[in-house]
Amino acid sequence: MNTTEEIRATLDDTSVWFVVGLGDNPGRAAYGVARVLQQHGKRIVPIHPRAEVVHGEQGYATIAEAVAAVGAPDVVDCFVNSRRVGQFADEAIAAGAKAVWFQLDVIDNDAAARVEAAGITMIVDRCPAIEYSRIG
Repeated sequence: MNTTEEIRATLDDTSVWFVVGLGDNPGRAAYGVARVLQQHGKRIVPIHPRAEVVHGEQGYATIAEAVAAVGAPDVVDCFVNSRRVGQFADEAIAAGAKAVWFQLDVIDNDAAARVEAAGITMIVDRCPAIEYSRIG
């Protein structure tokens, strides 16, 4: 889990990122990271109960609603509390995600094990914005 090769492949070989917890609040980490993802050519899809438009992209209240509207995600990137992230990991598996990414300090070992058991790349306690800088 979390090898440089897995991280590089996830950053290089994906295009549609569902960003769970992304709302239209510039003070939140998800807002800035989503912008970095866009700058690297990713399509971001905000997943937030308010379903706000963020960085020009329509948001959806749930992963299932987003899948119905835009198709399966390549990556489900989770900016939610560790106690809640398991639900989104399970939804990412159901949605057919190629990878699940738990942001810094988002750790749920049981959920990560379920993702890996489903054959999906699992990245834990990392930030794609930092990883872009680290591995170029």
